[in-house]
Amino acid sequence: MTGASEALRYPQDEPLHQASRATGSAPQFSKVPEVALGFWIIKVLATTLGETGGDAVTMSMNLGYAVGTLIFLAIFLAAVTVQIRSKSFNAYLYWLTIVATTTVGTTIADFVDRSLGIGYLGGSALLLACLMGSLAVWRWSEGTVSVNTITTPKAETFYWVTILFSQTLGTALGDWVADTNNLGYGGGAILFAGALVGILVLYASTQTSRVTLFWAAFILTRPLGATLGDLLDKPLANGGFAISRYLASAILAGLIVALIAVLPKRAGAHGQEA
Repeated sequence: MTGASEALRYPQDEPLHQASRATGSAPQFSKVPEVALGFWIIKVLATTLGETGGDAVTMSMNLGYAVGTLIFLAIFLAAVTVQIRSKSFNAYLYWLTIVATTTVGTTIADFVDRSLGIGYLGGSALLLACLMGSLAVWRWSEGTVSVNTITTPKAETFYWVTILFSQTLGTALGDWVADTNNLGYGGGAILFAGALVGILVLYASTQTSRVTLFWAAFILTRPLGATLGDLLDKPLANGGFAISRYLASAILAGLIVALIAVLPKRAGAHGQEA
């Protein structure tokens, strides 16, 4: 979404900038990466890995959605605990936690939609309500939901709870669009990619809240990754490429690690002119 320095300053954060300039205080750094092009590339890869990795455990290993959810939930809780307790930004730890949210989001969504019999639409509606509730409580408590202000454990806890809901919603939404509406996995991926292009146009040509656009893009990258993951590993008869879930997951994980190693590892910052 951004690459320019001004894109790191969201409208809701302006009072923080003004206060910092007035007092001469040092900038505070978020434990979230700088939101630049590389961020979104890795995010899509991570969400795709979440789909193939989640399916590998629940389907290829035949462990089922409930057991898969418990396994990935334990991994997520461990990763997010270390992330929140960490005193500084670590790109590898951050993206490990993101991948953990995508895998547990995949298994939770599948469990809700299929095992509980709620269905894709019902599951999507329930998870959307949870996501909106999380954002509302976060905004009420902190005054903003900007990722540029995540400098305290409390704000970071809100952030990861919101991300978990968004990743789970994205899985259910991707399945609903691809399966129920007969678009197929390729058609679903094109639809969500087009929606992301629309957000980019709004970003470039309007004054729409950058915070709102960030969260809209963040949510939509998940169903894009879900449909791409299904496209890679589903059988040919179902419109997929029938690539081994283990192989697809290994390739995606390798790409993510390589990109983290190559791209700049900068945390977002507020309270200063970049």
